[in-house]
Amino acid sequence: MSASPPVLRLRGVTKRFGPLVANDGISLDLDRGEVLALLGENGAGKSTLVSILFGHYVADEGTIEVDGRTLPPGQPKAALAAGIGMVHQHFTLADNLSVLDNVMLGTEPLWQPFTRRGDWRRRLLDAAQRFGLQVDPEARIAELSVGERQRVEILKALVRGARILILDEPTAVLTPQESESLFATLAQMVADGLSIIFISHKLDEVLRVSDRIAVLRGGKLIAVLPAEGASKSDLAEAMVGRTVAPAVKTRHEPGPVVCELPGTTLSIRAGEVFAVAGVAGNGQQALAEALCGEHAAPRGAVLLD
Repeated sequence: MSASPPVLRLRGVTKRFGPLVANDGISLDLDRGEVLALLGENGAGKSTLVSILFGHYVADEGTIEVDGRTLPPGQPKAALAAGIGMVHQHFTLADNLSVLDNVMLGTEPLWQPFTRRGDWRRRLLDAAQRFGLQVDPEARIAELSVGERQRVEILKALVRGARILILDEPTAVLTPQESESLFATLAQMVADGLSIIFISHKLDEVLRVSDRIAVLRGGKLIAVLPAEGASKSDLAEAMVGRTVAPAVKTRHEPGPVVCELPGTTLSIRAGEVFAVAGVAGNGQQALAEALCGEHAAPRGAVLLD
């Protein structure tokens, strides 16, 4: 990367929750125009680390610097002012408001006798054009697709001056086509000098979009390696601490139907893995809860054996 000083520097960041050490002396740098992937199993400490970075948690030890200036701990406003933006996996948008209202939300005092709505609209449209994130400023969030809502979250951060963007599992709720669109947007951002922290469990996309990869395990920073030349097996081994043998699928005849929903195509046989695919929010959770008996479906039945 560039020989210029890093835009973000973490030194010895440690966070404890009682006896649990969620982050253990983590030191990392992020360069300008770089995509740094943050990789690790659930519970490895990724979310805690970025929550400290964004001011949601206060580290017990360590420091964070942005452009050489120490970032005050536990102050999301200070993180925003320093140019740090965060797009959560579960969006934080007001469904009943427009795109523009969501972008402006919290930026003007309630007692201010005037509004800069026109200025914010221009800034929103400029950022949308610049990064290929086309949205209708007056569209209601409730009317947008999941991919469009993610665009709004990203634009909200960019319009507010983000130069370091944290993306937490950004493709978890996207279709493959929407993911491709996101990757194109990330390339434009990096070309424009933005720096990105990319959190994901998907090794293929980590290798595709990142410049470097930081692997956490059990709260410790295990490895920082260039994406070029790394393999999925290398990353998997660093994540879990042992060699991960590839899964071997053997053909066999499934047994009789053990679970079915009459009137639907859902029919599960003994000895098989039945996959349910779809973008988040399309009924998978409700289906699982109905099958487990957590909630009663308003109509229909679940037949076992």
